[in-house]
Amino acid sequence: MQHIRTSRFGQRRAGAPALLSLLALVTGGLLAAAPSATAQQAGDPASNVKPLCASQAAGTMHCLALERTDVKQHRGITAEAAPTGFGPADLQKAYNLPADGGSGQTVAIVDAQDDPNAESDLATYRSQYGLPACTTANGCFKKVDQNGGTNYPTADSGWAGEISLDVDMVSAVCPQCHILLVEATSANMDDLGAAVNRAVTMGAKFVSNSYGGSEDASDTTADSQYFNHPGVAITVSSGDSGYGVEYPAASQYVTAVGGTSLKQDSSTRGWSESVWGTSAGGEGAGSGCSAYDPKPSWQKDSGCAKRAVADVSAVADPATGLAVYDSYQANGWNVYGGTSASSPIIAGVYALAGAPAGGSTPSSFPYAHTGSLNDVTTGANGSCSDYLCKAGAGYDGPTGLGTPNGTAAFTG
Repeated sequence: MQHIRTSRFGQRRAGAPALLSLLALVTGGLLAAAPSATAQQAGDPASNVKPLCASQAAGTMHCLALERTDVKQHRGITAEAAPTGFGPADLQKAYNLPADGGSGQTVAIVDAQDDPNAESDLATYRSQYGLPACTTANGCFKKVDQNGGTNYPTADSGWAGEISLDVDMVSAVCPQCHILLVEATSANMDDLGAAVNRAVTMGAKFVSNSYGGSEDASDTTADSQYFNHPGVAITVSSGDSGYGVEYPAASQYVTAVGGTSLKQDSSTRGWSESVWGTSAGGEGAGSGCSAYDPKPSWQKDSGCAKRAVADVSAVADPATGLAVYDSYQANGWNVYGGTSASSPIIAGVYALAGAPAGGSTPSSFPYAHTGSLNDVTTGANGSCSDYLCKAGAGYDGPTGLGTPNGTAAFTG
């Protein structure tokens, strides 16, 4: 299956390779239904995974959330055992993040279609983990359409799962942050781009985008229309099909977020990470060299004359995935992954670091603070001859400069 999207000028073009072998994903780690989320380990027998947005229509972007199908689902708050999958305390420990930061900051989530249960599902997630309530009534949560109103688009179960993943990950990383959910009318880039602009207009200094499509020559025009927002940290998922570049992760104005496999270990840090993916390719974090977008001045890698993807990364492997609560045409607690998870995680870390200065370029911040990141040095997301698909010391494509070690790398 090949993904096709239409540019704003009406051209149809072949997209990035579809997710391969998702129903038999072999990236390690079976998440047992254990009392502790931190019991999960990478490297165990293969798990079953499916994309939440499996059907692709011409002219659309696709969401990048993946669902574990081998995890027992259940509804409501559970007192007997923690939900399967990493929760807020795990992410805070793994990435050395404060448990109470982000007060006064607003993280915007941009997705397509409507999740009718977004607020109630968020309440269940936050209550389960003892996080402060985030509701419309207390001013913490707000849901709008791409015009800033309440004429919400058609509900969609796949994008609803994506929305659940996104708002839960922001909650996990930045419990004190406000959340602005902007729902685009469709998965076309023009509608999603309008939703990005709406989020910025409404005051968000951090905007997460967990979707992607193939590159084309019109992307540089979309850059200036939708993503050139100085003083705003815009994060974008790098993709779930392994080695290869998607847009808008390729935009020169965004922080492209790759993905890792995360597991607990006996090291000083207490955690270890490797590239999400395999050298066989076809699945895992997206990476590579853009065909169209120019290289930002702060990127110094020599093997790509244009924009290299990614910049930084966070956990994305569904085999070491995240607990998420999703009840719209779904059964409640599940384990989700994909770079759809890593983008809102990084947006939340930016928010913990504080609002960027006016006129600044937040995507450049990590390049000035490489010592404040966990360098990921093992693994690959496909077959190539260099760092664009293979991890190593310093910068590499699948994981960028690394994963958060506190918030210092995300300040100006």
